[in-house]
Amino acid sequence: MRNTTSRLKRGFSRQGPDYRFDDQVDFSDIRTTFGFRSMVVGKWVTKEERFISANLIYDALADLAQILHLPPTAIGLRGKLNFAFGHGGQKGVQAHYNAYDQTLALAKNAGGGALAHEWFHAFDHHISEHLFKSKTRFGFASKLWLSNSPDLSHPLNDALNQFYKQVFLEQSGEHANEFVNKCIAFDKAHNQLYMSMPEELAARCFEACINEHQTIKNSFLVGGLSNNNLIYPELNHTLHANEALNHYFQLLGYALHQLEK
Repeated sequence: MRNTTSRLKRGFSRQGPDYRFDDQVDFSDIRTTFGFRSMVVGKWVTKEERFISANLIYDALADLAQILHLPPTAIGLRGKLNFAFGHGGQKGVQAHYNAYDQTLALAKNAGGGALAHEWFHAFDHHISEHLFKSKTRFGFASKLWLSNSPDLSHPLNDALNQFYKQVFLEQSGEHANEFVNKCIAFDKAHNQLYMSMPEELAARCFEACINEHQTIKNSFLVGGLSNNNLIYPELNHTLHANEALNHYFQLLGYALHQLEK
């Protein structure tokens, strides 16, 4: 018999460290461990669904922190990021990030696989105030990067700047790369503006990088890149971007771990 619980569990696979040692966690554990400002669970999420989803989300966020070399509490972006599950979603959207109230929201039955994408939107929004001197309150660093000069006075900013270069530019650094051009062409052909939005290009590039991790695989964190009708960078592009991404987060992770000592 199929029910909402089976839909929540369906198709999720994982390869990675055992963080929980088979213990059951709850959303309060997620909030504390990963440093979220608030945690909201929808009233239509049953007790059983709550248990299943909490374990899936906890493992996915722990995998993300591990891949990015970050202390787990850094996932909550200095306590500014809110998390919602099965609550306040948008019709027909499996997950979304709301820059106005800094909330990452996952739909109950369809949010799995989109967590890395939406977390990067949150990070992209959060980091804009550190990467640029002139910014808008709801601006994404990826979008601002195309029309503003980043503040490169700090080594972390310089490293992050290299990642955005890899997202948008060919290796010479002079022109838009194939990934960008392909997405622009797609949007023109479909009379829309979505695939080529800077923040969407950056989030999908981030997804592709996370998906290429050699030892940690989590389909709740990143799922179905070849099956969701979206355009992702080719493997060679992803590898270059991943090198820049790893360098940035290694520097950031080292700095944050030092602060925790």
